[in-house]
Amino acid sequence: MKKAFLLSWFSFFIASVFAQQLKSPDEFLEYKLGEKFTPHYKIVNYFQQAAAAMPQMMKLEQYGETNEGRPLMLAIVASPENFAKLDDIRKNNLRLTGLLNDKPGDINAPVIVWLSYNVHGNEPSPGEVGMKVLYELLNPANTKTKEWLKNTVVIIDPCINPDGHDRYVNWLTQMLGKEPNVNPDAREHDEPWPGGRTNHYNYDLNRDWAWQTQIETQQRIKKYNEWMPQIHCDFHEQDIDDPYYFAPAAEPFHEAITPWQRSFQTVIGKNHAKYFDANGWLFFTKEEFDLFYPAYGDTYPLFNGAIGMTYEQAGNSAGGVAVLEADGDTLTLKDRIEHHFTTSMSTIEIASQNAAKIVSEFKKYFDDAINNGVGEYKSYISTSNSIKKIQSLEKLLDNNKIKYGWYTKKNIAKGYNYFTGKEETIKLEDYSLAIPSNQPKAVLLKVLFEPKSKLSDSVTYDITAWGIPYAYGIKTYACKEKAMIDETPETPASTTLSTSGYGWLVKYQSIDDATFLAALLKNKIKAHFAEQGFNYSGQKFDRGTLIILKKENASKIDVLDSIVSENKEETTALISGFMDSSFDIGSEKVHFIKSPNVVLLTGNGVSSEAAGEIWFLFEQELGYPLTLVNADKAANINWKNVDVLILPNGNYKFLDDKDQSAALKTWVQQGGKIIAIENAASQMAKYDWGFKLKKDDDTLNDDTVIHRYEDKDRNELTNSIPGAIYKVTLDNSHPLAFGYPDYYFTLKQNTNLYEYTKDGWNVGTINTSAPVDGFVGYATKQKLKNGTVIGVEPSGNGSIIYFADDPVFRSFWKNGELLIANAIFFSGQ
Repeated sequence: MKKAFLLSWFSFFIASVFAQQLKSPDEFLEYKLGEKFTPHYKIVNYFQQAAAAMPQMMKLEQYGETNEGRPLMLAIVASPENFAKLDDIRKNNLRLTGLLNDKPGDINAPVIVWLSYNVHGNEPSPGEVGMKVLYELLNPANTKTKEWLKNTVVIIDPCINPDGHDRYVNWLTQMLGKEPNVNPDAREHDEPWPGGRTNHYNYDLNRDWAWQTQIETQQRIKKYNEWMPQIHCDFHEQDIDDPYYFAPAAEPFHEAITPWQRSFQTVIGKNHAKYFDANGWLFFTKEEFDLFYPAYGDTYPLFNGAIGMTYEQAGNSAGGVAVLEADGDTLTLKDRIEHHFTTSMSTIEIASQNAAKIVSEFKKYFDDAINNGVGEYKSYISTSNSIKKIQSLEKLLDNNKIKYGWYTKKNIAKGYNYFTGKEETIKLEDYSLAIPSNQPKAVLLKVLFEPKSKLSDSVTYDITAWGIPYAYGIKTYACKEKAMIDETPETPASTTLSTSGYGWLVKYQSIDDATFLAALLKNKIKAHFAEQGFNYSGQKFDRGTLIILKKENASKIDVLDSIVSENKEETTALISGFMDSSFDIGSEKVHFIKSPNVVLLTGNGVSSEAAGEIWFLFEQELGYPLTLVNADKAANINWKNVDVLILPNGNYKFLDDKDQSAALKTWVQQGGKIIAIENAASQMAKYDWGFKLKKDDDTLNDDTVIHRYEDKDRNELTNSIPGAIYKVTLDNSHPLAFGYPDYYFTLKQNTNLYEYTKDGWNVGTINTSAPVDGFVGYATKQKLKNGTVIGVEPSGNGSIIYFADDPVFRSFWKNGELLIANAIFFSGQ
């Protein structure tokens, strides 16, 4: 008895010591939350001091680092009893999902709630909220949170996007005077290009969850898959005059979202409403923010068994520290923090109150996936002659913990061919993967691979089609039978430089082959490409095959050997320049590849995300030098030092200037090359650049302009194309389409279509108004047929290459990357 008393007293004494050390955000920062924004390093410092003060309840992990070197952190909070067995709780949770199979999972376990703050850097109040939430979870005086933590583990990511956060906060700090200016016209409410929304490469991290193209997402999802929470909340900000938004979400809900997931959103929403009603705060639900596109911070968790939700608070970059709203009220940072804090705590509360049911339904979700699969298809077979294209798909599957194997035990005769849109006999190429539907990640697999997306409502917040076979350009069959798989990895061919007396041939089939070419050129190794296909030593080599001659690279063979090894590139030795058929190596059909100097325009008028996609492609994938120049300074460019000019989506003032436009045309005629994408291309088409936008062929009847006011949002859908996939007919004899079959799938988000050019090359054309997948409004659909979407217009010794659509959209549209590489490295004429 005495011993038990002493132990209890000692535990109380230790807790008291720790409690004395724990500081609130106000105490630690030495200013009150809401008075100003906190730079990222101070947020990290606060979490570190909390972890040091409360080691019996909190664990702080650095799970990664941003492009600019800022740490990415996770705080894991639990009661002392649960904290002592934290890793056991994590592993048990994985057993419930079937991702860990060492023994059965126990449903008598805590519910796991994950709170993600500040994914958009210039939606900054969530970065402040995380500190307040952490303090109240750890605060010994807060009896409510102590009760919740008995059956709840809370994971906090205080700042998903530190680079964007600091870009905004550092700028705003420099703009502020002694007191915040609430006038919306004040400079502190007018953030400059590119803004803090995105990461270092100007990527929207809230649209990258499924694709994981960015380093922040890759590192975060790895940790997410180690925990697999039951509740995930993503905190955002919207326009300054908007009321607060919380779940339940708007239609369309993706059909894969279960009735339980839908209904519990309402349970959570009603709990939030209770607190907002008590404070007289305005809010809305069931509008605008749908649950369809799979790469959001609410949908990705939903397709991984959780209750995923978005919370939106007024503010954004225009909010500053305080700003005057249209109704005359002042929106303060303190208000924004309090609203997000309330929904954060309300979420933890309702999760705790329903922990047993949540965990039980979570297990059922994965049991159903493993035992029954999801949807009509039992397996998916992806096949390609390029092992590198297959490996790119493997990487996506691995990152998402989707199980697959090599399709070597061929037991299925037919399947739905994504590329033809028909049920047909399966024709395998050299390398084939089989992905079974019966697995823990069955729902996510179905969503990412669905041939046709099904919309319950056409009013959507984002794109309506994203099928991986289309995006990756890998022939795939959806099958109603279960495929037999071999989990033994396929052994690729040798990638050491083969012995040669004359040179080497390299097949050109994927962006990885373009990366290999970029490495050659960067290291001043001379290379050529074949304009047409040919046969050598019994092998067929298609157009675009790279030819490296030994004599002209004699001093760099060791460098070449290293590049071949690093890129895992398969080479074929050339013993002679005499080919089995067609032309020989000395033919005029073999072209020398120049190492071009490339400029990308950025800055005002340019879509920061579109520019970021090209920047990322060059730096992180091609590894090829790129010069970024502000569009406002285009008139000052020394054109003698530029071979290729890339105009990403945007609106360019200098194109409207007669003198600057004339100088640019002279440069093109002397051999320069312009690559114009989306609106940059349509802007050029309005002037005398040799290609023109296609005129609308169809007009609506007069009575179709009569609408009811209440239908105004839906009437806009007739002219809408939020993101649909079209099949493009490709002229793959043109260098721009080397490495492709005679078709390509484009993600169309605009009505831009160009007249067939007579003097240039219609490399990619759309011949039908029907999309392969996704929603297109009636009026828009009538416009999208019989026109060019990828074209080349020669001009003197140079050319303009134009793309109606974004070929590298969000970097998950992998199959378009080779188009950009071809435009850079091959002639384009």
